[in-house]
Amino acid sequence: MSWTATARYGLDPAPGGLAFVQDLLNTLSAGKPREPDLLQTSEGAGAWLDEALRSWSGATHRPAPGIELTAEDVRGLREFRDDLAQVLEARAGHSVPESGPVASLMTLPAALRLDEHGSLRAEPRGTGWRQVASLALIEAYQAQCTDLLRRLKSCRNPRCATAFYDRSRNNSGVWHDVRVCGNAANLRNYRARKRAGAERT
Repeated sequence: MSWTATARYGLDPAPGGLAFVQDLLNTLSAGKPREPDLLQTSEGAGAWLDEALRSWSGATHRPAPGIELTAEDVRGLREFRDDLAQVLEARAGHSVPESGPVASLMTLPAALRLDEHGSLRAEPRGTGWRQVASLALIEAYQAQCTDLLRRLKSCRNPRCATAFYDRSRNNSGVWHDVRVCGNAANLRNYRARKRAGAERT
């Protein structure tokens, strides 16, 4: 399995199908030097989606759906990704810009199917970006039911914001990489305290 969006930030994927959600979030432009937005063009989005669906199929042992993206779908998928990131940040208690309801997350189609083994499964419905979004929300919901979703976080460094899976015992991680983003933030805080102390004297 190759989660290309997540791998380029040097991160391990989340377990199972939740890695699809993480990889979608990590299509954004981030890092230092900044990686390109994988959903910027139709060609790039299609290439990412094909690889991500293959990886999802390998992680879940389910056949990958065939999904075609138009230029309009790519715009919709970018908006969904950004809305999903905002919701996850708010869920984690991070401050996010005040805005109205997240339209792309309000209602998305899905279907429940009982397979030949007696297992009930949720399957994505719709076409284009809505089918991708439906799959992502199904995986997020399943991770919520097993208490894994709370471990999918975005890096607290606003210049980074990559999605990482927190494997710390007490789920206390806030940086995608402590050495990169954590040290930079600590250095900024130290300099700010030093300046504040100098101004008081």
